[in-house]
Amino acid sequence: MRPARREKYDRRQREVVSIAAQLFARRGFQATTMDELSEATGLRSGGLYHYIGSKQALLLQIFGELMDPLLERAGKITEGTPEEQLRELVRVWVAHIETHLDHMAVFAQERHAIEREPAWEQVRASRDAFEAILARRLADVGITDRLQHFALLGMVNHTATWLKPGGRWTAEQIADGYCDMILHT
Repeated sequence: MRPARREKYDRRQREVVSIAAQLFARRGFQATTMDELSEATGLRSGGLYHYIGSKQALLLQIFGELMDPLLERAGKITEGTPEEQLRELVRVWVAHIETHLDHMAVFAQERHAIEREPAWEQVRASRDAFEAILARRLADVGITDRLQHFALLGMVNHTATWLKPGGRWTAEQIADGYCDMILHT
């Protein structure tokens, strides 16, 4: 496929995935029909399958869009003191959640639909890799207690249930608040 055509295809596929994430977040994976996805995306069923393959593949794409960019950005945080690196990681994480609220809702609500499938292994591997980076950043500031690790995971991931983009606190303020709590500053 030519680069310009590939870019157009990729852009449209991301739009389809984003629309599906919105629908799944509001209606649920099982309750959302392919007809509803077709109507929402403006694609006929053949065109929809061209971009997604299957409904389960679409769910995996939503999870991939949630985990893969976050993991990539987390792996690039190498500048500064250990505390600065931890703060930057949590800032990146909260900002990513802010731009992927529907994806987070789908992950929380629908992961059970594929957790026992072989396809889940890639999602699990990405999640485990991110948590390993987080554990290293926490260890670098002297936090090795698993309870604190889980507390930070819980606080940040739960943010998706109440965060309002453009609301009272910015993603950076929220992230810094979490770090202050975990670092006792």
